[in-house]
Amino acid sequence: MSITRDAVLDALKTLKDPVSGSDIVAAGIIRALTIEGSNVRFVLEIDPAKSEAYAPVRNQAEALVSNLAGVEKVSALMTAHSTKAPPDLKPNKPNKPAEPQGPQKIPGIAKIIAVASGKGGVGKSTVSANLACALAQAGKRVGLLDADVYGPSQPRMLGVSGRPASPDGKTILPLRNHGVTMMSIGLMTNDDQAVVWRGPMLMGALQQMMMQVQWGALDVLIVDLPPGTGDVQMTLAQKAQVDGAIVVSTPQDVALIDARKGIDMFHKLNVPILGLIENMSTHICSNCGHEEHIFGHGGVAAEAEKLNVPLLAEVPLHLDVRLAADGGAPIVVSKPDSTQARAFQDIAAALVERGVV
Repeated sequence: MSITRDAVLDALKTLKDPVSGSDIVAAGIIRALTIEGSNVRFVLEIDPAKSEAYAPVRNQAEALVSNLAGVEKVSALMTAHSTKAPPDLKPNKPNKPAEPQGPQKIPGIAKIIAVASGKGGVGKSTVSANLACALAQAGKRVGLLDADVYGPSQPRMLGVSGRPASPDGKTILPLRNHGVTMMSIGLMTNDDQAVVWRGPMLMGALQQMMMQVQWGALDVLIVDLPPGTGDVQMTLAQKAQVDGAIVVSTPQDVALIDARKGIDMFHKLNVPILGLIENMSTHICSNCGHEEHIFGHGGVAAEAEKLNVPLLAEVPLHLDVRLAADGGAPIVVSKPDSTQARAFQDIAAALVERGVV
């Protein structure tokens, strides 16, 4: 018997929201409901100050849905965005100690490196996956946070499936492959399901994936950012101490225009630029060996020289890189001795040599 969305929602409607008094569906806290075969996943978006009141509701919700015919697995996670009232609306409450301001270190994580691009389609996620695996091969303890919420691709690229467990409803256990510890919103949604979230939900999800995931002790956390200059980038830089950013671009002028905007954003957020990567730099014909610069050449190198930052690599456009990513084993894992893999290994070596990682 197939599980329907309506059946799940009808079951959840029997639970009372501890704040509004209505049912939890009417209260609007049920988000990202996903049904995949016999597995059901959903998120309870709540006020973080009331997490204790909602913990029993989450457990009851999982139990109710698990009792539905055809359901084998249920995952209900709590995420939160703040709904604090302004201070003048709480005159009778004693003053609380001021919360820490500015970016904070994430416990157990030595360094955070953001991988960004001004526009989509330049290979930022491919670079992130290969760089993470290359650093792991170099003996580093590496985590990869897929913060590209609208287009999460790291589960496919790292060959990770299943969903993260949450034994206590608060701590999330990440998944691991190729020596890399990984967390992605893509592990909680269907491949063909759009994440239709506004800014507050994006920021809440990012903070949860940074602060509530049991990353363990890491030398470096690679953060695969969405393209552009938006909420996720700002939240990361404002909430966590980012040690530097790597900007990926193709050589063409259209991509460089957007890459410059990304670089300017990091300057305004006081995040140092560790270097630029020119992806899809050149194509060598597999039949005749002819080299062709399909997207132009040298644009990223010129930009790096202008900014006085390193050009970390010129990564060639090659079929094997794409096939490896689609197959769940990045090129540095599937063909570590290839010329294509060497480009990413050189980036990792340079970061280690400079003491960045």
